[in-house]
Amino acid sequence: MLNARIPVMRNQAWIGVLIFGLAVWLAWEIGGKIAAEDLRSIEFTALILVGSMATLAILRNWRNGFYFFLVWVLFEDLARKYMGNSMALFFGKDILVGLTYVSLLVAIRKGREKAFRPPFFLFLSLFFWLGVLQVFNPNSPSILYGLLGFKLYFYYVPLIFVGYCLIRSDEDLRKFLVANAVLAGIISLLGIIQAIVGHSFLNPTNLAPELRDLGELDKVTPITNQVVSLPSSVFVSAGRFGFYLILAFILTLGTAGYMVLYVRRNRILVYAVIALIAGAALFSGSRGAVVYCSASALVLAVGFLWGAPWRWQQAHRMVKAIRRSFIFAALGLAALLILFPIEAGSRLAFYTETLSPSSSAYEIPGRAWDYPIQGLLGAFKRPNWLLGNGIGTASLGTQYVAKLLGERPPALWVEEGYGQLIIELGIIAPFLWLLWTGALLYHEWKVLLRLRQTRFFPITLAIFWYSFLLLYPFTYGGLSPYHNYVSNVYLWLMIGILFRLPHLPASPPVSIVVPRQHSARGGFNF
Repeated sequence: MLNARIPVMRNQAWIGVLIFGLAVWLAWEIGGKIAAEDLRSIEFTALILVGSMATLAILRNWRNGFYFFLVWVLFEDLARKYMGNSMALFFGKDILVGLTYVSLLVAIRKGREKAFRPPFFLFLSLFFWLGVLQVFNPNSPSILYGLLGFKLYFYYVPLIFVGYCLIRSDEDLRKFLVANAVLAGIISLLGIIQAIVGHSFLNPTNLAPELRDLGELDKVTPITNQVVSLPSSVFVSAGRFGFYLILAFILTLGTAGYMVLYVRRNRILVYAVIALIAGAALFSGSRGAVVYCSASALVLAVGFLWGAPWRWQQAHRMVKAIRRSFIFAALGLAALLILFPIEAGSRLAFYTETLSPSSSAYEIPGRAWDYPIQGLLGAFKRPNWLLGNGIGTASLGTQYVAKLLGERPPALWVEEGYGQLIIELGIIAPFLWLLWTGALLYHEWKVLLRLRQTRFFPITLAIFWYSFLLLYPFTYGGLSPYHNYVSNVYLWLMIGILFRLPHLPASPPVSIVVPRQHSARGGFNF
């Protein structure tokens, strides 16, 4: 026995010596960089180490490593801001998600995970093959634009399989939802602080020129001329932060509804995050975030009551969840209004002056109809609208391809989403888009009806509502929300989770809790 253990002990000793030598070398190199004030190299080294750890975690266990990818997606922009908008960082998430795809595929081949065929796959494949053909469109200035567009439209679609396999039980679902709530709370809190402190918070002193207009944006109220600072939080732009708040608010409300029906843990945490997101939406200076979060709160509240498990006499629990969500959101907003009246007041003035029908600066008709329609009609004034100019030629990020090629970006972009589809993919593209998105929502609706009066209904409704918003109202306003990698990642990931929920193990209904009677001394149980 002792002789058998001697080689193992020797190997462990050599490994220890190598690790010690590596640590000494790293300490020496880092010390030299610090002495030379070369902090950029240290930052890159730290990110490489983090990326290596994430890679190893994904290859060892894709399920746990997936959360490294999720955190990277949400905080990648923060690293880009402090490291000169390096393109090497921009593709870090794509490497990690690619490794996740490979690791999951290996697990499926070995029978450890279940394969899944999306019911709307046929309609999506029609749009997919149109995108493939448009990569090689002769009207495109370079195939690099085609590769960029293909990535924006389709690279994150396989996350539907990741989401489907990720959730095996209620505990997996709870873990995913709580992790997202925590991340949303942190990002919202940082956005609130930045709105109060100013652009100097979470932004380097010398922001990259191509990010300066996005990350240091201010607006002026049209009537009272008050300056409104638009926070970007951990992202490079205030717009991306606003769209993330809408996503986070919808997902967190669905989490609250699910937890009140099944999970007792982390409820206060989720309600606190709802308050933070509501406060961040107020301070974001984004009218879209305010309008869509408010509309989502009303739609989901009505929907939760419609789909509540009445046969289990649990509707009162759902009413309590809705009430608590509104109370926490109201308390969070009230606290911000009291503590920071000037910062909150300027933003309220901006919203009321531009969104109130009685205001002389009322902008809703122009923003909701006139401006998008002008963009759609403008697409027919661009060249090659019949067959398209190639996928990616009017997409988010064309400036980086143009910079790589040393030329000016194609002057093809219009803000309206269906107009962008026509410019890039030709006149047939909007019809194929409506076909596959309509098929997706149809099958999501079937799952929603199937899960009505179950514990999964609130989170299913939240996913369905977000899919509808992103693929229709947001697309009508422009394709940037869909091309935004944060929105795209969550869309496909949550679609996979939605189709997985009907196949989770059955669970008994939540035990009925009889409401406490008010005592003679009074009391209030909200």
